[in-house]
Order: sequence, then structure tokens, then C-alpha cells
Amino acid sequence: MTSVLYDVPGPRAILRNRIIGAITILVILGLLAFTVYRFASTGQFSAAKWYVFSFASVWEGIATALGATLAAFGAAAVGSLILGFILAIGRLSDHAAVRVPVAWITEIFRAVPVLVFMMLLFYGLPYVGVRMPPYWAVVIALVVYNGSVLAEALRAGVESLPRGQREAAYAVGLRKSGVMRLVLLPQAVRAMLPVIVAQLVVTLKDTALGFIITYPELLYYAKLLMGQSGRPIIPSIIVIGSIYIAMCLLLSWFARWLEKRTRRSPKIPPNVTRADVATHDITQTQLIATQNTGYDPSKPSRR
Repeated sequence: MTSVLYDVPGPRAILRNRIIGAITILVILGLLAFTVYRFASTGQFSAAKWYVFSFASVWEGIATALGATLAAFGAAAVGSLILGFILAIGRLSDHAAVRVPVAWITEIFRAVPVLVFMMLLFYGLPYVGVRMPPYWAVVIALVVYNGSVLAEALRAGVESLPRGQREAAYAVGLRKSGVMRLVLLPQAVRAMLPVIVAQLVVTLKDTALGFIITYPELLYYAKLLMGQSGRPIIPSIIVIGSIYIAMCLLLSWFARWLEKRTRRSPKIPPNVTRADVATHDITQTQLIATQNTGYDPSKPSRR
């Protein structure tokens, strides 16, 4: 099977790719082996370095910090998605009085670094008589930044759709809100799902910035462990880093599962494939009908 965008490699190209892959694997394994060797030679695997993790209270503290991290991430993820949809709809408005201010707000939110926003909320607002808990400073900063990024992703997803779909939706009698809600946004979300999940992974990792404003999340607790007897810096980084990696892998797995579920959505019948949609083998009106009513264009009408 060939593609217009990708040439099937020949025997020499396959051999070359396999050699490059084998060399890459050997280099990575060599780096890992050297790292493990250096850790072992400097005593990072000794019992004294891992002694602090033998206490149940330490694991209870890690669990509490993990809960704080997940609490901030959950609120920030939901808030980012809501803000992203609001800003995206505003950016796509036909009225310049709405579109232009929202565009400026989105650009300003995207330009301010998350850490600067956190410090402004936590350290700056008390100078004007407003005190904010570190939890809300972390959540609001993450919502503002990631919501503006998601808004641009959703806007790009909507604008990447064929213009004929919007016109066909209007032709079958849908209002503007229906066109956006039933036709454009669902397809934009499916198309941009990898970008949305990648941004949520960034949101999860950015919760670690909360330790600078004393929010007791995982990295903040790891910093406390590093000051214990024996200074278990490397063990603390390994344990906390492994928890972050596990959470990101779980989030990525959930994204793949969600993508497979959306591919099996009944709103797109099996006979109308993505390839059909991409190559416009069906008419735009049929596509709108399949998404809104489940109408199967291959079956004869009962009328």
C-alpha cells in the first residue's frame, strides 16, 4: 500500500533504518548503564541513602503530596478546557467587537509564563490587599495559560475543517450555535485530541512549579526529603520522578483509549470512513446528516 505523502522504503532503506535503530538503542542502553554505574559507584543505591523511605510516615507524606498535585491538576484541567472553549468560540465570532478583544486576551494569557503568573497572584496581590492561598494561585495560573493554548488549538481545528461543512450545515437549517456545537467543535476536538492531551500532560507537569510558592505538592515534599539525614537527593528524585512518569503514562493511555472510543462513535457510520471524509467521497450534506441524525447514505431511503 502506497501513499502520496510517504514512499515505501526499499531493501537498502529498510536495512539502513534497522542499523540506525540498533545504534540508537545501543547508545541509549550505554547511557543508562553509565548512569547506573555512576549511581552505584557514588553510593546512591546504599541503604543509608534509601533509609528515609523505610518510614511509613514518609509514604503517607508522599501520598498527601500526590493528592495535592492531583487536586491542582484536576481543577486546572477542567478549568483550562472550559476557558479554552470559551476563548475559542470568542475567537471564531463573526463580530469584531467580540473577536478582537478575545484575541488580545488570548495572546496576553499565552505570553505570560506560568511561574510569573503564580508569583504575581501569590506574592503580588497581597500588596493590593488581596491574599490568595497557594492552591488557587497554582490553579488560576495553570487555567489561564493552558486555557489560552487550548483555545488556539481548538480554533485551529475548526478552521482546518473544509468550509463546505459549515455551508452545508447552514443549508440544512442549522443556526450558528448548532453549526458550532453539532458539526464544527466535535470534529475539531477529535482532530486536535492529541494536542489537547499533550497540553494536559504539560499542565500536570507544571503543577511542580507550585513548590516555589510553597504549595505542598510532590516536588515540594521531595525538597523536604532532600534535607533529611544522609541527604537522599538522587533517591528522592528517582521516587518522585517515577510518580510523575507513571501519571503521564496513565494520562497518555487514557488519551489513546478515548481516541479509539471516539473512532467507534455511532455518529460516524462504519461505511463512512475517515478516508472517505478526507477525500470527500461523500457529499457535505451527507456528512452533516450522518453526524446529526445517524443517516446511512449507503442504505436506500424508506420514503
